[in-house]
Amino acid sequence: MAPTAVAMAMFTACSPTKKEETSTGKPIKLVVVEPGHFHAALVQKQMYQDVDSVVHVYATDGPDVNAYLAAIERYNSRPENPTQWNEQVYKGADFIEKAIGDKSGNLVILAGNNQKKTDFIKRSVDAGLNVLADKPMAINPEGFELLKQAFASAKEKNVLLYDIMTERYEVTNALQRELAQSAAAFGELQKGTPKDPSIVKESVHHFYKFVSGQPLVRPQWFYDVEQQGEGIVDVTTHLIDMIQWAAFPETVINYESDVELGEVKRYPTKLTLDQFKASTKADSFPAYLTKDVKDGVLDVYANGEINYKLKGVHAKAVVIWNYQAPEGTGDTHYSIMKGSKANLIIRQGKEQNFKPVLYIEPVGNAADYEAQLAEAFKAAQDKFPGIELKKIAKGWEVVIPQKYDTGHEAHFAQVAEKYMGFLKEGKLPEWEVPNMLTKYYITTEALKKAQKK
Repeated sequence: MAPTAVAMAMFTACSPTKKEETSTGKPIKLVVVEPGHFHAALVQKQMYQDVDSVVHVYATDGPDVNAYLAAIERYNSRPENPTQWNEQVYKGADFIEKAIGDKSGNLVILAGNNQKKTDFIKRSVDAGLNVLADKPMAINPEGFELLKQAFASAKEKNVLLYDIMTERYEVTNALQRELAQSAAAFGELQKGTPKDPSIVKESVHHFYKFVSGQPLVRPQWFYDVEQQGEGIVDVTTHLIDMIQWAAFPETVINYESDVELGEVKRYPTKLTLDQFKASTKADSFPAYLTKDVKDGVLDVYANGEINYKLKGVHAKAVVIWNYQAPEGTGDTHYSIMKGSKANLIIRQGKEQNFKPVLYIEPVGNAADYEAQLAEAFKAAQDKFPGIELKKIAKGWEVVIPQKYDTGHEAHFAQVAEKYMGFLKEGKLPEWEVPNMLTKYYITTEALKKAQKK
């Protein structure tokens, strides 16, 4: 997506005006399949113009679907801007067969158990249904092969398969991408080395957190890497996506010729039974987790690092999961892109009040750089009105108006809005599918390599 479209999406997601329909002219009707992750509900945190308010839900009976339905009820009953979703629910072991057979809608929303997700994707597109899936769409090499088949089937059936990449809608990410394309402000993207990569993205997450003002209850299976996926194939999908999206915007990337995998790492987060209980509300570790419990402590391989070359540029993606953020903090993100004239850095630590802030730090002492930056920054201001440069010791801070800080939860609606636009057009941008395949090739191959150590 071009940066201009990112800026526009900041506003349109909250108050859509265009008619949402598929390229066949049929209104969009949602089908939610086995919602096991809170992201399924976040897609429905707002209504969409002319998207049918009746949502058909197919799931096994249990706490996962009940948590999803409770979240929808909270959205429907909130005092300000309540939603009006009418959830029609089928619960049964044959839920996927019913969902495909009933064809009660034309857009399947998938956010749940990742062990099953790739199969659900394939079966949905085989049935001629569009699919908007939470990340990751594949968690191992076998899943990647099935995902390739799913994309081939989607092309044959003329339906659209897309994953929910919310980080493209975070304004500091969008501005970093915008400025990286400016020869005057950034120069040329450096190649870097394995020890000093040109692009680094690091994401820190927490198992115990609050979502929509409520303590998040994780499904027990979330802690089983065979069902959720290891960290190296889960959150890293966002980081790999950001690297591709920012460094090579709207460019087709071929995983067979443009990717060279380097060093990879994986290591566990250790959780006590009390921490597991607080997060899941379960009384004990389920039987399928006993393989990962040592001396009463659960090892969750949620942490990973991928070093690789993308079109000759050295990059690194790091994901870290802690149990709970310190008081007053939350998930954090660090990102650097190194140019010949300046480095573009996003920091989100204590100094930034745990809000992402974009910095421009010049390389060397070019006397005329400040004038070049000021001129180049005007183009960014045209696309993001109200942003300013603030001089600091090491360079400049990009001051961003509050109106752009829509929050992570709002990004799900922004992704959905963008995807619905693709449905209306009847196609994805040319680069999206090959780049999704590249992303999942990198994560699943990195997992295979890390597990051999």
